[in-house]
Amino acid sequence: MMLVEETQVPEVALPVAELKRHLRLGTGFAEDDVQNSVLGSFLRAAMAAIEARTGKALIERGFVITLADWRATDAQVLPVSPVTAITELAVIDAYGVATVIDAGRYRLVKDAFEPKLAPMGAMLPTIPTGGAAEIRLTAGFGAAFANIPADLQQAVLLLAAHYYEYRDETALSQGCMPFGVTSLIARFRPVRLGLGA
Repeated sequence: MMLVEETQVPEVALPVAELKRHLRLGTGFAEDDVQNSVLGSFLRAAMAAIEARTGKALIERGFVITLADWRATDAQVLPVSPVTAITELAVIDAYGVATVIDAGRYRLVKDAFEPKLAPMGAMLPTIPTGGAAEIRLTAGFGAAFANIPADLQQAVLLLAAHYYEYRDETALSQGCMPFGVTSLIARFRPVRLGLGA
């Protein structure tokens, strides 16, 4: 399975002004916007880190999922949430010829942790040998930062501030995330049940 982001978070959706307030940066100077691009890059990095830990798309955008085979023919779990729409399903043969499947043959089963592509009938379309299926979808809480749940908004600001404050630090261990951020995103993380559960 391969998940590719087809559209990026637009610059206008980045909460640069909120991060400036959070950092208590000075205002009223002629150079107020001199750090905007740096703050924007820290916000993008913080959002990407939180999305990776939670499996949630924060700002709404387009994705494409490519599969060589269905995990199950009665439903395919999607690796990102919240999914707001499946915009296209195509089956591609071994020669690269794509056949777009009629939207009446499948549906989106919405779920906070495991949204699914499900057939309207008994099973999903057959994927030819050596072929693939491509699912295009829209995922995210909304088009603006304000649409994200408040605790995830706070986690983004805290992590972006952490990146800003420690931007020259090279001794932090790999994967280091402040406790406040991990506690804020905890309820959004997918629950993994093992054999002992």
